[in-house]
Amino acid sequence: MEKVKFTQMKDGTQAEYEFLTAQEIDHTKGTADRLLDALRDLDEGLTGYQITRLGHSVQSASRAWRDGADIDWVVSALLHDVGDIFAPYNHDEYAATILKPFVREQCRWVVEKHGDFQMLYYGHHLPGFDQNKRERHRGHKYFDDCAEFCERWDQASFDPEYQDLPLEFFRPMVREVFARTPYDPAIVAALDQPLVQAELAKERG
Repeated sequence: MEKVKFTQMKDGTQAEYEFLTAQEIDHTKGTADRLLDALRDLDEGLTGYQITRLGHSVQSASRAWRDGADIDWVVSALLHDVGDIFAPYNHDEYAATILKPFVREQCRWVVEKHGDFQMLYYGHHLPGFDQNKRERHRGHKYFDDCAEFCERWDQASFDPEYQDLPLEFFRPMVREVFARTPYDPAIVAALDQPLVQAELAKERG
């Protein structure tokens, strides 16, 4: 079978849907590489900073790696702004939705809310923006994690002098995360992990 015969979903047969499912599963194997390609598109996005949005993403992930962060944190840091081109008004939710089936809830929540937390650094400079927007999340168990994520890895990662790791360094990590079984309870409900692991950070230099 090369194509299904139906033109309305309600007319499809079991064989056709089994065929389509197999095609979709095969297609998902390229998700990691498509996301890395999407990151490269950030170089054509918003300008005005001293580094590109791709540079910001790679620098955020480099800082996470050097802090001894585990793979879920590193990949989340790398992809946290991947929605900037396609979802400029909710890029944080966009990225979190992509990550949701494959990383633990701690990381998903932090990526989803990081836009609110980033207001702390610039909201007071712009009319109509709420510098304290993150306060609506005060008391959430991941509040401190998101504050640390933004302070250490996000707001600090616009430095053209910082020695970034190359994007290709992160490819195996992205592939590993997106090769996981989607919504595996052992992953999404995994134990929370600190952003910084001092001993591992020391090993990584």
